[in-house]
Amino acid sequence: MKKLMLSTAIAAFAAGAAYAESHSVVRMGTEGAYPPWNFINDAGEVDGFERELGDELCARAELTCEWVTNEWDSIIPNLVSGNYDTIIAGMSITDERDEVIDFTQAYTPPDPSSYLAMDAGLDVTGAVIAAQAATIQAAYVAEQGWTLVEFPTPEETVNAVRNGEADAVLADKAFLDPFVGQDGLVMLERSEMIGGGVGVGVRESDGELKAALDAAIQSMKDDGSLNALIEKWEVASTW
Repeated sequence: MKKLMLSTAIAAFAAGAAYAESHSVVRMGTEGAYPPWNFINDAGEVDGFERELGDELCARAELTCEWVTNEWDSIIPNLVSGNYDTIIAGMSITDERDEVIDFTQAYTPPDPSSYLAMDAGLDVTGAVIAAQAATIQAAYVAEQGWTLVEFPTPEETVNAVRNGEADAVLADKAFLDPFVGQDGLVMLERSEMIGGGVGVGVRESDGELKAALDAAIQSMKDDGSLNALIEKWEVASTW
């Protein structure tokens, strides 16, 4: 086991060195509005699970990384156009997204999406469901043929339930948990298993960067530090 851990660490360093030869800085793109995955702290800096994870991945791959924030609805187009080099923003790996960009291996497993509502007995099949635009949750609600209302930011989806614009919001449980009990908001028993885990998005042309990050993620899985980080921030189930 120690030999395996050492070999994956060496692979991360080697892959990172290969990419770093031609790129001085890797710009890490995130939303900064989806706690505890990513958010802006009181000092005005990117914080959260993915900030800590991204910094560790860069350290293991010996990459110099800078953080960039971008609104969710244009986060993929701005990666493709070169405004930053990665997306590390709670983005689930889907076939549709994979047609436009590439993904590393998942750094968190698929996790249930949950409903937050004002009525614990709500039947979501006949309700108005809020979701953030361009998310797996919005796509799921639309596929069911239910009434969907979309909002640019995750905070707005919760506010829509508070003010009566929607009956429930569907989002990652880790994001919704802190709102339970506020203003009468309750978590429904029903949840949905959608998405294929969360990974780092990269341009399809950046194979060396993908390899560097893949090796770094694997080394964190092998030594248990990724599970420790997931448990610290309570973002998902562990590996």
